[in-house]
Amino acid sequence: MNKINGININSITYGNPEGKDVVLLHGWGQNIQMMKPVGDALQKEYLVTIIDLPGHGLSEEPKEPWQVDVFVEVLKKLLDQLKIKNPILIGHSFGGKLSLLYASKYPVEKLVLFGSPFKKAIKNETFKMRLLKSLKKVPILNHFEEYAKKHMGSSDYRNATPMMRKIMVNTVNYDITDQVKKITCPTIIIWGTLDEAVPLQDAYELESLLKDAAVIEYEGCTHYAYLEDLGRTVRIIKNFLGSEK
Repeated sequence: MNKINGININSITYGNPEGKDVVLLHGWGQNIQMMKPVGDALQKEYLVTIIDLPGHGLSEEPKEPWQVDVFVEVLKKLLDQLKIKNPILIGHSFGGKLSLLYASKYPVEKLVLFGSPFKKAIKNETFKMRLLKSLKKVPILNHFEEYAKKHMGSSDYRNATPMMRKIMVNTVNYDITDQVKKITCPTIIIWGTLDEAVPLQDAYELESLLKDAAVIEYEGCTHYAYLEDLGRTVRIIKNFLGSEK
């Protein structure tokens, strides 16, 4: 645990101590376990760090209704404490949004994004209901279904603590289009063609805003495309990072 801005933040670091730093950030209502399949596949070549974002997993929730940029500043402080500079950031959904905003402010070697929103969502509850619907379609995630129902279903907004409810509203309403234009690092954007949480057209809009980016479509996959075809995801990442053998 690392204490930052008055709260304890949980993370795990493992893998090759001689390798480059790869930092994985999960989506809203999730935790370290949702990114661990990717981290595990990279641990031989890279030093992998996966974080329970504040208010998720074993990390404490913020004591104030943070905006997205506060999450990013806390992420920077955490990486500084972990002595991680110029990381490779891999983010899914909310974690991807944080990765984008981080890369617009601080040095990042490369970005890998899975279904990452960057514009204002239309309806908060609808967005989360779509996430749950997508999650239930992914066979590898069956054992997360009860967790998902508790943390990602339509009842999540109603049953969340008042603080996390406020933060969720802040999060989905925070548009980072202008910040994204500042990013210069190479970026891979992986997106399922059946993503019902963040539409495929957003992937191509995001690509157009970035200076060095490419979209890779996963035909027939959902918001969790990166896990639905994990083998392909790992091959793409390793090739992108230059470690594919």
